[in-house]
Amino acid sequence: MIVEGTVLRGPELEPIRGRVVVEDGTITAVEEADVYSTDIVLPAFVNAHTHLGDSIAKEAGAGLSLDELVAPPDGLKHQLLGEASPEDTVDAMRRSLRLMSETGTAACIEFREGGVEGVDYIRDAASGLPIDPVVLGRESAAAMHESDGFGASGARDGDFGSLRNATRDAGKLFGIHAGERDPHDINAALDLDPDFLVHMVHPESIHYERLADHGVPVVVCPRSNLVTGVGVPPIRELSERTTLALGTDNVMLNSPSMFREMEFAAKLADVPASTILRMATANGAAIAGLNCGVVEPDREAKLLVLDGDSDNLAGAQDVVRAVVRRAGAADVKEVIL
Repeated sequence: MIVEGTVLRGPELEPIRGRVVVEDGTITAVEEADVYSTDIVLPAFVNAHTHLGDSIAKEAGAGLSLDELVAPPDGLKHQLLGEASPEDTVDAMRRSLRLMSETGTAACIEFREGGVEGVDYIRDAASGLPIDPVVLGRESAAAMHESDGFGASGARDGDFGSLRNATRDAGKLFGIHAGERDPHDINAALDLDPDFLVHMVHPESIHYERLADHGVPVVVCPRSNLVTGVGVPPIRELSERTTLALGTDNVMLNSPSMFREMEFAAKLADVPASTILRMATANGAAIAGLNCGVVEPDREAKLLVLDGDSDNLAGAQDVVRAVVRRAGAADVKEVIL
């Protein structure tokens, strides 16, 4: 397979005119060449934080606080998940996964409620779809062993030390929410030596120092944070200190659209467009341990092709900036997963 156009090449997302050569699902060459195609070829997205079970209750809970919406065990989300049938839950998650794959998302890191049963649900939902969910079980060590790791709710919700140790012993991924409401649970979360943190809306000087010293990656979800009224993450300051990735969080609150998340983050933060696009691609892939997110040889050929001559993108003077701040589902020409 050969894909031609303006290729956003390598970790720096350098726009070149040329082609991507794919053999057996792997990129074998990225070549500069005179080509006629107006397409834009970029890495497929990695949505680094999702709660897909919430797909059963889109736009529920308007006006509720963060705790009223999602805090375990009595938040509205957990009530609705408990009331939903397995069939409805699986179907709703499958719809969200299909939407993501059709709009250029190759993988997501899913914090999966419901223990072992919840892990089984998302495996069923993803069956036959090209998207690859990296599933972090919750609530028990058994769920961790049946999935790709453990996704902790937050250090204020319980003692996760033994689960952290079990996850490390299993060689799996451990992520935890931190700094969403306030800074008071961040140190305790960092003490667990997590593979990554989620949210970090309220870091203080000591937290920035610890992130930089230990290289703990962070996933930010600015649209979700705005909806729940907790503030917005300091994207520029975090990006200067550690690997920063982008997630869409609860489907109850936001569509799982990386296009929308990128645009919002780019207009919120004083960082280059290339930083935002790396957050949506290479950085999320690195956190998840995936060999995609960059258009270069020996990477998996997870690619998104946009129509650079669409009414929305035609005439763009800065291709990367246009992809980040302007592109949307209507510009998708092909998704190669």
